[in-house]
Amino acid sequence: MAIDRRSFLGTSALGAGGLALSPSFNHLLATTRPSEHPHRFIFIRKSNGNLPQTFSLPTFSDEQKKKDQKKEAFEADLDKHELPVWLRALEDHKSNITILHGISMTVSGGGHYSFSGCMGAYKAGRNVISGIKRTTVDFELAKLIPSPFSHVEISLTGDYSTFRSGIVPGYSAPARHQRNYCYADPQTAYDELFKSVTNTSAVDSENVLLDYLHEQEGRRLKDLNGKERMKISKHVDSIQSLRDRNEKVATLSGVISKSLPTIDKIHANGGPNASLLEKQGAFTDVLVSALTSGLTNVVTFTIDELSTPITTLPGNTSRVDLHRLGHSNDIELRDLVKASHMAQVNKIVTKLKSVPEGNGTMFDNTTIIYMPETGAGHHGPDTEAPMVIMTGDKSKLDIAGRYIRLPFHATEGHKTLSNWYTTLLNAYGNPIEHYGDYDLEMSRKKMDQTGAIEQFMA
Repeated sequence: MAIDRRSFLGTSALGAGGLALSPSFNHLLATTRPSEHPHRFIFIRKSNGNLPQTFSLPTFSDEQKKKDQKKEAFEADLDKHELPVWLRALEDHKSNITILHGISMTVSGGGHYSFSGCMGAYKAGRNVISGIKRTTVDFELAKLIPSPFSHVEISLTGDYSTFRSGIVPGYSAPARHQRNYCYADPQTAYDELFKSVTNTSAVDSENVLLDYLHEQEGRRLKDLNGKERMKISKHVDSIQSLRDRNEKVATLSGVISKSLPTIDKIHANGGPNASLLEKQGAFTDVLVSALTSGLTNVVTFTIDELSTPITTLPGNTSRVDLHRLGHSNDIELRDLVKASHMAQVNKIVTKLKSVPEGNGTMFDNTTIIYMPETGAGHHGPDTEAPMVIMTGDKSKLDIAGRYIRLPFHATEGHKTLSNWYTTLLNAYGNPIEHYGDYDLEMSRKKMDQTGAIEQFMA
């Protein structure tokens, strides 16, 4: 039976709840901090921007509507308002929601793509290696909350008609001039992340190979000096890091066994016949299991890009793709796309709230950031970038349960993407004075734009 757009919006919104050896593999090892429950971060990136008007609350007072339309700073308590229809999948978690307006992305740029720039607060060009200016914020946070896999990146992308599969170049960066690699389909992510339990013979074979490579590269060091010695030394350290990571993961086998997700057979061999919703759901199951098993504390999920096939999305009767949607005025289809994303956010929150941790649940120590890649639309503008933030009860940010509109771009008190990331880093242990690039227009106006957003600090 066909499902029209309005029906899908209603049902989805209201319903309840290693990486292969690569140039960037040297970031994979970290030590576990045993004395406290780690905080977890989930970044969910989407394409086509976020149209500001679709984030406004339908029950704003006349005064609030005026301020919102004029992009003036104000706050509103969500418990006194209705959520936009596309956001209502999170109705049961309303006290954890922040609708954040007013952050600009001019430092990373609009257009079709920002590549790694939206995660690192810099303009990345075409994401060539030379364009990767710094370690992206997700990797910086992963340093503060170490885990065996440090950071996991998954990406639901394609070529308009089919989805990618396997291990492919990602959008985050473990270091300057280093591109991350990511899992492009749920089965590959499952096989690689959980193989210490599901495929122990493969891990044993990998360890034998790593031991051999470590020995061979170690021998080469004896006859080398200068830059060549430094280069090979890094290889040796990286190989040892992978071996150590496998040993640490092996100690978690019992927990991993209890946390294994169930992956439907449709996802085998890259899942060429799996629908968009099936892939979204399976990726969500994998990322939740990776978090609950302790394999990682930071996940970055590119839930779509312009070439991600959406023709199987219920309600997309026009069969338009995301790129063409960006050039259209079809607000209803845009809301359908966001509603499918919020169904996954609801699934993540609901599952994490069901897992006990300390005197609460895992979600108490979790932050989810749903953000546009390019600002307020398909080609920007990048002067604003509405986001949905989900924070648990033990968050170090004082933002939950509110609609927050900050001063508009290049006006007094405005905050950039760099300020937002500085806030996250400062709140969770990195006292950096300022992370990311500076906004050129604000610099020309000699406006202060350094540091964290102090009103957000708990």
